[in-house]
Amino acid sequence: MARISETDLILNDDGSVYHLNLLPKHLSETIITVGDPGRVYRVSEHFDDVEFEMNKREFITHVGTYKGKKVTVISTGMGTDNIEILFTELDALVNVDLKTREPRGRRKKLRIIRIGTSGALQEDIPVGSHLVTDYAVGFDSLMHFYNLTLDEQEEAFARDIQEKIGLPFQPYVVRGSQTLQEQFRGDMIIGNTVTTPGFYAPQGRILRAPIKYPRLLEDLYYYHHKASDFWLTNFEMETAGYYAMARLLGHEALSVNAIIANRVKNKFAKDPNKVIDPLIKKVLDSL
Repeated sequence: MARISETDLILNDDGSVYHLNLLPKHLSETIITVGDPGRVYRVSEHFDDVEFEMNKREFITHVGTYKGKKVTVISTGMGTDNIEILFTELDALVNVDLKTREPRGRRKKLRIIRIGTSGALQEDIPVGSHLVTDYAVGFDSLMHFYNLTLDEQEEAFARDIQEKIGLPFQPYVVRGSQTLQEQFRGDMIIGNTVTTPGFYAPQGRILRAPIKYPRLLEDLYYYHHKASDFWLTNFEMETAGYYAMARLLGHEALSVNAIIANRVKNKFAKDPNKVIDPLIKKVLDSL
C-alpha cells in the first residue's frame, strides 16, 4: 500500500495521532473504553498506579497497571462517528509506521472492551443487570461509507429487521468477538444490541418535536427472528460501530452493558454508578 498522505492521517507536532493525542507506547494489549469522559476516572481509580494521562476533546486517556498488568482506558464520547475516529487512530498507532506513513507488513490485533450504559428492550432484563452484546444492529449510517462484509446469518437478520420494523434502510448486523465473549461474559446476560444515531427519536422518546416512528419501541420489543430465536434486548449509541470497525481493521471488540433503564417498564436506575462500578470491576478482574 502506498504512503498515507498528511491529510489522510494527521499527526500532531509530537508525532501523536491527531484526535487521541497518543503514541504507540501508550497502548496496552487490551484497551478499555467508556463513553463518558468522567468514567475514565472510575476505571483508573482501581489501578495500582497511573503513569500517563491525556485530555484531548472528549478523548481522555489514562495508562496504568492493574494487578501488575498494563491497562489503557480511553473515553470516546457518544456516537459511532467517534468510534470510527477511535478505531482508525488506534489502528494507525499499531499498524502504520508513523514516521514513513506506510502500513506495517505484520499486522497487530488489538483487544478492545467497551464498558457502556444501555436501556433494556425486554421486560425480563432488569435494571441493574449486566449484558454482553453478541450481535450488534446498526441503525446509524457509518457503514454506508465502508465495504463491510456480513456473513449469511448477519445478512438474514438485517433484511428481516428492516422488513418487520419497516425501516427505510437496511441496518448492518455484526457479531462481536467470540473469543473476548468467552473471557469476559461471566454471569452476564447475552443479548443483541441496537445501536441508534441519537438518544431521543431514534430510541422512541417523544418530547416536543414530532417523531416519525412513534411505535419504534414497541416494534423493537416484539421483533423476533423465529428460525434463530433472535430477539433485540437493549439499545445504546456505539456498539455496532465497535463491531463493524473491528471487523474492517482486523481487531477484537466486545461490548458489555450496564442496564440502567428498562424502557418497556419505564424504569430508570436511581444511582447508575451502582450498576456501572461493579461492571468495571468485573472487566478488570477478567483481564
